[in-house]
Amino acid sequence: MLHSRVLRYIDEVARSGSIRGASERLNVAASAINKHVLQLEEDIGEPLFERLPRGLRLTPAGEILVAHVRRTMKEYSQVEAEIRDIKTLQSGEVIIATMNGLAGGIVPKVAAIFGARHPRLKITIRVMFAREIVQAVAGGEADLGFAFSLPPTPQVETLWKMDTRLGAVVAPEHPLAGMESLPLAYCQLYPLIFADKSMQIHGIVADAFAEAGLTVEPSYLTNSIEAMKFLAAAGDGIAFLSKFDITEEQRNGVLTYLQIRDRTFAKNVLSLVQRERRGHGLAAAMFAEEIIRALRATME
Repeated sequence: MLHSRVLRYIDEVARSGSIRGASERLNVAASAINKHVLQLEEDIGEPLFERLPRGLRLTPAGEILVAHVRRTMKEYSQVEAEIRDIKTLQSGEVIIATMNGLAGGIVPKVAAIFGARHPRLKITIRVMFAREIVQAVAGGEADLGFAFSLPPTPQVETLWKMDTRLGAVVAPEHPLAGMESLPLAYCQLYPLIFADKSMQIHGIVADAFAEAGLTVEPSYLTNSIEAMKFLAAAGDGIAFLSKFDITEEQRNGVLTYLQIRDRTFAKNVLSLVQRERRGHGLAAAMFAEEIIRALRATME
């Protein structure tokens, strides 16, 4: 550290109240410490210590300087710790538990970017249902959980969340694709692609149609977000997903997201979580930050 020796000398003299005391604690010749103190006083143009019969006492200028010295030394200790932590990025593993739609979109994109930056770090992506995700994070089987509608769990804390309402997802050539927003009733005129009952979004979509007084029968049922996206892109069917489910497809012009105009679907909160009261590794923390940056970018 720049001037670290002088900073240690000044700090120890202030703590010991004497050059001799600092000399004994630091195992450095008293003459060398005194020389640095005198030189610093000359450079500053103010005495740092009052010379008393029984030792040294900080002057007002010395108190200001010592406060700065201690802040600097504390910050440097933190920098040293961060540099040591970088070594953990040379090996180890980050485990993220997520849902299949996110595992086919934003998660692997972030993993690819992060993995390219830290090639020796192993990144594991596990696809689970919502309850399994919070159980894995709470039990320490996963470093991070990233999913929609995660049930609240005392052992899990939220790093980031946002309500991502479902909308109609169609191919760019779909007859409805040019509309800014879409009445739910228009959807029943086309083949509907529903998540099956094993997925939470099935209930959200089915309830929205029921509350609108619309009786519909889906043409396709699947527990695969990837299958829903493929079916929507391949014809005139309508799937019901969030913007985050189709981030890459929308960017590549494969799918279009349309907001439902006359009534909104129930909340569909997307959350990034980690285990509470646990020392989190630098790699997992940095991976979480990378996901949050990617999420914010999709919102712009």
